[in-house]
Amino acid sequence: MTATLIAIVGAESTGKSTLAQDLTLHLSQATGLRCTLVPEYLREWCEVQQRTPRIAEQAGIAAEQTARIEAAAQTHDLVICDTSALMTAIYSQYLFSDASLLAEALAFHRRCALTLLTALDLPWVADGLQRDGAHVRRPIDTAIRAALLNGGLNWSVVAGSGMARLEAALNAITPLLKHQRQARQGLFTRLNARQDALPEWRWACENCDVPECEHQAFKR
Repeated sequence: MTATLIAIVGAESTGKSTLAQDLTLHLSQATGLRCTLVPEYLREWCEVQQRTPRIAEQAGIAAEQTARIEAAAQTHDLVICDTSALMTAIYSQYLFSDASLLAEALAFHRRCALTLLTALDLPWVADGLQRDGAHVRRPIDTAIRAALLNGGLNWSVVAGSGMARLEAALNAITPLLKHQRQARQGLFTRLNARQDALPEWRWACENCDVPECEHQAFKR
């Protein structure tokens, strides 16, 4: 069976990496699936190069992020992606006025079972070379939403802090995993038994200020 891909995208300092780690640990324990996390390649790239990428390097970074996700999907049931090539494409558009990476990045998201968009409700925190400042978060968030909408893609907004943020993500993921019950008989016994582990579903984007987001979520 093809691996289920869950992509986490969002502006800088919105808790993507923390959420990805928490989801991977929680879902591994709660479902029994072979679950793995593919971290953000850009972070590794910046640490090695000790600088941020130039325009000509953006495509290679995006391609490597996707390639690592593809490799993980070969040996796992569930892949949590922190992040995807879409973020490289969005920043390439924002910083260099280059939209050439968007089409391929959106094509990858069409293969994802779910895209989670982290909300701007966490305080901005500096993180070395990778972050430009709190003022960048709103235009990047707007650009992500526009790209997803224009691409006709599904997404769910994840908001809240601490455990509330994890539960918001689980609210979006739970029906997705339950939907796959027929393909994986018996793997979700603990999922149903532990109501505290995976809370009952509700719209994860119920507090979102963009109505189109809710209309797009889980639309197939």
